[in-house]
Amino acid sequence: MPEPKKPAAGFTQKPQSQSGTLGGKAEFVAEVDKPNVKVKWQKGGKDLVSGPKYIIKAEGKKHTLVINDLAKQDDSVYMAVLGTTKEKFELQVKEVEKTEPAEAPAAPAPEAPAEAQSRPELPEDDTAPDDSHQQLTGLFIEKPETTVACIGDTVTLNAKVDSTNLIKKPAIKWFKGKWLDLGSKAGKQYQFKEEYDKQTKIYTYEMKIVKIDKTAAGAYRCEVTSKDQFDSVAFDLTVEAAAAEGESSHALAAFKRTGEAGEDAGELDFSGLLKKREVKVKEEVKEEVDVWEILKSAKPCDYEKIAFEYGITDLRGMLKRLKKKKRVEKKTDSFAKRLESAYQVDKGGKVKMSVELAGHNMDVKWYKNGKEIRPSGRYIFEIIGLKRVLTIKNCMLADDAEYECVIGEDRCNADLFVKEPPVTIVVPLDDQHVYVEDRVEFDCEVSEEGAVVVWQKDGVELIREETLKYRFKKSGKKHHLILNDATKNDGGRYKIMTNGGESEADLIVEDKVLSVLQSFADLTLKAQEQAIFKCEVSDEKVTGKWLKNGLEVIPSKRVHITHNGRFHKLVIDNITPDDEADYTFIPNGYALSLSAKLNFLEIKIDYVPRQEPPKIHLDCTGSVVSHNTIVVVAGNKLRLDVDASGEPPPTITWLKADQEIKNTEGRLRIETKANISSLLLEGALREDEGKYSIVVQNPAGEDKALLFIKVVDVPDPPENVKVTGIGEDWCTVVWEHPKYDGGQPVTGYLMERKKKTSMRWMKLNFEPIAETTFTASRMIEGCFYEMRVYAVNGIGMSQPSISSKPFMPIAPTSEPTHLVVEDVTDTTTTLKWRIPERIGAGGLDGYLIEYSKEGSSEWIAANTELVERHGFTVKGLPTGEKINFRVRAVNIAGKSPPALLGKPVTIREIVQHPKIWLPRQLRHTYVKKVGQQVNIMIPFQGKPRPVVTWLKDGQPLDAKQVSTRNSEVDTILFIRSAERAHSGKYELSVQIENLVDKATINIQVVDKPGPPETLKITDVWGFNAGLEWVPPKDNGNSEIIGYTIQKADKKTMEWFTVYEHNRKPHCTISDLIMGNEYYFRVFSENICGLSDNSRKSKDTAYIQKDSKSYVPPGYKEHDFSLAPKFTQPLLDRSVIAGYTTKLSCSVRGCPKPRIVWMKNKVAIIDNPKFLMYHNQGVLTLQIRKPSTFDGGNYTCLAINDLGEDEVECKLEVRVPQ
Repeated sequence: MPEPKKPAAGFTQKPQSQSGTLGGKAEFVAEVDKPNVKVKWQKGGKDLVSGPKYIIKAEGKKHTLVINDLAKQDDSVYMAVLGTTKEKFELQVKEVEKTEPAEAPAAPAPEAPAEAQSRPELPEDDTAPDDSHQQLTGLFIEKPETTVACIGDTVTLNAKVDSTNLIKKPAIKWFKGKWLDLGSKAGKQYQFKEEYDKQTKIYTYEMKIVKIDKTAAGAYRCEVTSKDQFDSVAFDLTVEAAAAEGESSHALAAFKRTGEAGEDAGELDFSGLLKKREVKVKEEVKEEVDVWEILKSAKPCDYEKIAFEYGITDLRGMLKRLKKKKRVEKKTDSFAKRLESAYQVDKGGKVKMSVELAGHNMDVKWYKNGKEIRPSGRYIFEIIGLKRVLTIKNCMLADDAEYECVIGEDRCNADLFVKEPPVTIVVPLDDQHVYVEDRVEFDCEVSEEGAVVVWQKDGVELIREETLKYRFKKSGKKHHLILNDATKNDGGRYKIMTNGGESEADLIVEDKVLSVLQSFADLTLKAQEQAIFKCEVSDEKVTGKWLKNGLEVIPSKRVHITHNGRFHKLVIDNITPDDEADYTFIPNGYALSLSAKLNFLEIKIDYVPRQEPPKIHLDCTGSVVSHNTIVVVAGNKLRLDVDASGEPPPTITWLKADQEIKNTEGRLRIETKANISSLLLEGALREDEGKYSIVVQNPAGEDKALLFIKVVDVPDPPENVKVTGIGEDWCTVVWEHPKYDGGQPVTGYLMERKKKTSMRWMKLNFEPIAETTFTASRMIEGCFYEMRVYAVNGIGMSQPSISSKPFMPIAPTSEPTHLVVEDVTDTTTTLKWRIPERIGAGGLDGYLIEYSKEGSSEWIAANTELVERHGFTVKGLPTGEKINFRVRAVNIAGKSPPALLGKPVTIREIVQHPKIWLPRQLRHTYVKKVGQQVNIMIPFQGKPRPVVTWLKDGQPLDAKQVSTRNSEVDTILFIRSAERAHSGKYELSVQIENLVDKATINIQVVDKPGPPETLKITDVWGFNAGLEWVPPKDNGNSEIIGYTIQKADKKTMEWFTVYEHNRKPHCTISDLIMGNEYYFRVFSENICGLSDNSRKSKDTAYIQKDSKSYVPPGYKEHDFSLAPKFTQPLLDRSVIAGYTTKLSCSVRGCPKPRIVWMKNKVAIIDNPKFLMYHNQGVLTLQIRKPSTFDGGNYTCLAINDLGEDEVECKLEVRVPQ
């Protein structure tokens, strides 16, 4: 059965910021919630390595960083990293105060700036912002300074960063407070500017705040990042009121508007009135008033009222300073335990906030953001002794607020933070390979709709300000990042991040490569013939221009230029000698040109003899390698013009490998014009390569010429591509040379890879490599990949090879877990373990067991073949030796790290294995009531005497609460007075060497339950009423076995039991009396009995009378008046001291008599030892735990207007022998 996945570790104690002196040392401590986890310490984004300077320790859950010999460069921001959790803290290094000798005259101390003198005291968890005299460290060479401005002023803040040693361009962000990114507020008020000096390589960043108002005051922060480097600076902006103008100005001038569009634009600003009233109030106030104390004790809703009354104009500034002061909780008489400062709960979860009162009978109210909370299905109030608990179910984001508990004038508050569940990546990003000006779209699917995601490029966040370049799109759970008209600068690694995962993909942007599919050749033509230059390129959208001897060709009636798809054509009709020139076609936007020459053939008439032997005049348009070899690129056109002279005109014959070529049409054809015969080869292929012969004959003789046409092409694809080595994120690929190199030597190879589930191939190298092996990196473990290879020669790149077999980057597993010793004999040891926590994509082939003697570093393999099961017996061990054991997991990627036993095992037979004999009654839950004793004895066996250990819920027992006694054969667990906190799982372990036996005892301490919740009357009909209630929150740690329901007439309010042991949380009460109005109450019941308190209905059930009017007959009323008379006397009792007893009797009388109990003729009044009951005429006197002093004569006296009666008995209290 697979083990459940462990939750991610987190910090339980975060490292705190500190300050130190030069030459001293600083120590930072962090605690995590799990032992044996790795915590990294970083400075400036780089990991710190343990050494003389930095000492890094890890003891269980405690991790410590000690920095020795503090210097100025240690003044920086540090970070503790645990998995994906990062906690920042700061170290400030100050200079040691130097004391000069007494003889030297003391230098006058410079006066502190007024701003520093007036700075309020900061709380312990805050850090004062740096002033302008701070030593510059990190990336900033100039930092923004703390500034004081007046309302309406414009403030400019500058920061400078030196990028000389930076790899990437620095990115800067301006914040107000802790999290408000001012980049999202850019506009009329906040304006940003960036400048770069190429000579000094200094970036200057400017933030301008226009027309400052009071809301602009506060703490600011500037952060700069560049790849793995980071720096930040904090500063303050204080806003003061503008100087008051002359008092003669009209009162209406005090009303200002915040808008700029006109006199009616914006909102009214009454600050002018406040300034005038400030002067007036100061004149009228005769007594000095401490406004700080008034603000401390006031409610937030009364702040504006106090500001108006006492003439406070800078209310925001005063509240900010008030918040920075140390908060000292006043000790009150109402709260014994206050609320925590903050609570955190996941969305949809449940949270409890509790306080403990200092006394009883206190009225508690709960508030949320100043508004009182009423009990409901989601907000539940609980009373547990002196505890008052507020429970919030199904928490929503709207519950993220400040909560307050109020008792009279005393109050305490806490913040509740509602955390949304993490959003995970469902469909990751795919790598993209595009060309310049192409459209790029990254797609990703997450687990929640409407989730907030962050897009990054090379670690820098992409923000909305760049919306002209990047477009973000959401469609349900899918998120898209779109780039229009990609450039080479857009290439890089893109990442999408959520609060629960991330995905990365690479974007490669290359320049568009225009390839020539068909070129044109030189032409030799006669007058009045047509010249055609035609070429074909790879892109249909490419345009171009034609040049003649470097000048652009202009179309005319005789010159035609056409562009049809990939074909570009220049046609010249009726050529003349002026048309002889070099013609060039240049595609627009590419450094490429195609040229050919047009030769004009003039016909000369010379006198020749009638008989002249033929002679071949050969001209070719291909590349001539040697005198008789012509090279042509596969796919290109070849034209061989043969001009033969002779008289009479000779006949020309073309031969290929002794076979005559007679075709006049087709790809290989012969064209004949006058004395010129041309061999045309269009789209040259490999099979066209060979020897060609030209034979010219006439009666005077013949002439021959032999040519060799060589066709060169791109090579064949490489063969037998396979993966020979695999790692966690890399692989090694080998292949064989192509069978055919295309007639040109292979200059190198290019590699591509893709994910098996994707259709996009990504290039791995841009420069060809000569070797036939390549190692690819930056792969994702667990994903299937395929590889293919291209061969490159001087002509071009081959077709891709056949893809390799799909493979998966894999790594060894983690070490096996829970390695323990199961048995030991004189020569063998049996080990057991569990599977590793991380197996990975490589699977698990088996386990390798090794051992070594104590003190030796040589490890000996105990098994020759891998073991697939999770246990193994190592045989042939030397008796009496101490042996260390370790186990490794093995898969295709190799061996895992070893799992070691905590201590060596002594090889010797154990006389008797440890064994616990658990009594039968302890195999089930052991139930005790609160206050009872718990005394458990458990026998065991084992020789030599085993070590006995008790644990409660995995933790050692508290000796103050639970006592234990151990002997050689048994152990005793004793609790003098059981409490509910003693409930839990108690684990007993008996251990000899590495052998151990364990037993678990479940102890349940139960108590009476609490009352039911929310009793309400659901319906009233006829003589019936329906009740419904919610089971109690506190069940007394035991199952509720029933409920007791009682009713009471509103007139008499005497309670009568209707149902007992009612198991359902609802019932119907019948036989109610017409015209009466009833209250109801319900008690909870468990194995300890009824709850002490009941839940009473807030509403009443009124039994309506019949609608028909009834006229009763006249009769004489009976006189029920009766003097008191006892119908059952008191009986003499003899009881044992310490046991509660009751004295009972019954009486009749009308009107209802008044009852007086007396002891030895003295009335019993307000004595808590005696409880008196009067129910339907039955009188009861209960004496709690009587002693010998409580014995005597007891009298019950009944008195009304008609008389009185009394009964008497004797009570004897005996002491037990």
